[in-house]
This record gives sequence, structure tokens and C-alpha cells, in this order.
Amino acid sequence: MKKNSITHLPPSRRQFLRQFALGSGAFAFGAPLIASTPLIIRKPAKKLGVALVGLGNYATNQLAPSLQDTEHCYLAGIVTGTKEKEAKWIEKYNIPTKNIYNYDNFDQIANNDDIDIVYVVLPNSMHAEYTIRAAKAGKHVICEKPMGLSVKECEDMIAACKANKVKLSIGYRLHFDPHHMEIIKLPKEKPFGAVKYVNAEFGFRIGDPTQWRLRKNLAGGGAIMDVGVYCIQGARYATGEEPIAVTAREFKTDPVKFAEVDETVTWEMEFPSGAIANCTTSYAFSTNRLHVGMEKGTAEVQPSYSYRGLAGHVNRKPMDFPVKRQQASQMDNFAQVINSGGESEVSGQEGLLDLKVVEAMYKSIKKKGKRVKV
Repeated sequence: MKKNSITHLPPSRRQFLRQFALGSGAFAFGAPLIASTPLIIRKPAKKLGVALVGLGNYATNQLAPSLQDTEHCYLAGIVTGTKEKEAKWIEKYNIPTKNIYNYDNFDQIANNDDIDIVYVVLPNSMHAEYTIRAAKAGKHVICEKPMGLSVKECEDMIAACKANKVKLSIGYRLHFDPHHMEIIKLPKEKPFGAVKYVNAEFGFRIGDPTQWRLRKNLAGGGAIMDVGVYCIQGARYATGEEPIAVTAREFKTDPVKFAEVDETVTWEMEFPSGAIANCTTSYAFSTNRLHVGMEKGTAEVQPSYSYRGLAGHVNRKPMDFPVKRQQASQMDNFAQVINSGGESEVSGQEGLLDLKVVEAMYKSIKKKGKRVKV
């Protein structure tokens, strides 16, 4: 027996009742409580420390607040190139100075036992570099979507994590939202027959024309790489299949603002079963919907991809779920995966499969809407 793995203590009445309520089977109902009987208390799994790499809007307004609601991980450190942000985060979250890094000394994170997970929340072009560096530092990694700029980058990221025996997860928060979990069940359980059709749409009117999302060298692409990935994801898990072909077309209403990246794209995905998905993504207008057509019913989430306020139905029966931060559930799940030695359901392989579709889409656009195999 390992030292400190269990502790023997005389049970209190409350401990006994809790053990009984949990169905431990240690005592029969009505049996006398013997004060000398030892109660075994197992050591809880370690609460894992998370370091956020990049303190932009998403890290500041979604991830950091979510880490105040998590049960299995906590905000342990930050990586930023802005000195002013360091002071603000130290004051707000009481982060030790030793757990604050910049992009020059990032690799020294390898020597910090407080940090177990590195969450990469940087512009898309930096995802591969910092995921690989974090893996080499011996840290588990969550990388925001899109996983990388290409299939090759994704493969390199997966290989680096495997070589360094760390786990990799992609920031697909919606896999942990109860509305989307209902959609994920449909192709598995087939409550209303097979899924035949999916309509996925996500777009918004983008603002500041100087932002990194409109620079191809930083973003890798436009609406497709940003919000279009949600549509690809939605179609894949709503059908439970991988697409075999894609047909895509791009439309531009502002060729100056969107000189480097795609503005609005519509595409169709074909699946092995014969199911099809019609999808739209845009930086020019708002849309936010996931609709699933089955043999004997429909399901829909609208709004579908927002951080909160989702609403939906399955065959006219409303989805009614308590509100919880998607990101808190996402990060807690990854911490549990690490502690249990399992594998993330949103692993690097999941990100790689999306980039295969993205590359096929760009090929189809370049060929003026010709069908391209995935």
C-alpha cells in the first residue's frame, strides 16, 4: 500500500450515513453502528493547474471566469507579452509571480509543478508552435480551434504530444453543452430514425478592419477558419459520420476589407450514408443555427453556437437545461481525462478531421465550386 493513499479514521454518524446513502454496501440496513469500525477515505484526484497562453478577449472574458467555476482544475498561471496585463491579472486572480511567463521564457514552464495544463489561446498561426513547445515542456495541452493552419500542422502537433506523453485536447466547448450533447445522441440512438439532412449556419458582422482575424498570415483564412469550423463540427456530430466530399463557393461584398481572407462561404458536405449537410458561414451577416432532419422528426438548436442562451427542441419537445459555463465543463472534462488516464473526446484527431474538410473547402472554392473529395 502506498503511503498516504488512504487514511483510517473512526467514523462519525454523518460519515456513516453518507456512506450508506451512497450505497457502499458496507453495512446492512438497521445494523448497529460500531464506533471502532474504520472508514476508508480515498485521496481525491489532484486539482490541476491551468496556464492561459494569450490574454485576449476569449481568455479574459470566458476562460478565466470559467476557471472560477471548475471543480477539477484552476487558474494557476498566465503567459502574456504585455506587462500591464500581468499586474491586472495578479490583482484579480491572485496569481503568484513565479507562475507568470512571457513568450521569450515560455519554455521555462517545464520547471513549474503548479502548471499541469497549458491552454493555447493565441492567433491561429501560433497554435502549432505553442502546442509543440508546451508538449516538449511536459505539459498537457488544450488548443483553441481551429487546431492549426493545415492538416500537416495538426499532424505535427499530435506527434509532439504523443512523443512527450502528454494529452492534447481542442477547444470544442459545445461537446460539453447539454443542447449539443442531445444532438450528438441522435445518430447513435436514432430515436426518430436515421439522420438525413443537416443545416448549419454561423456568421456575424466583423468589426475592426485591422484585427488579426482579417490577416491571412495570422488567421490562415476568414470566416471558415473562425466560425465555419463550428458548422463543420455540427454536421459531423449530427450525422455521426465523416464527410466524403465537399462543394464550396465564396462570396465577397467588401473586397477591400476581405482582401486576404474569405468573407461568406456556402458549402455542401456529402456523407457515406447518403446524408447531406448545407452550411453557411460569414463575416458579413449574423446567423446562428443547427437544424437536423431525421426520417421521422427534426431537432434544432437556435441560437446554437453562442456561449450562453442556447435554445432548442427535439421533435418539438423543448430542451430545458440548467445554465452552466460551457468552458468550465470543457476544462473539467479534460482534467478528469488526465487524472483517469483516458482520452479526450475532443482530441487532436478531432481537430485534424476538421482541417481535412477545411482544406477540401478551399480547394473547391479555388476550382469555382467543383466537388472535392475529403
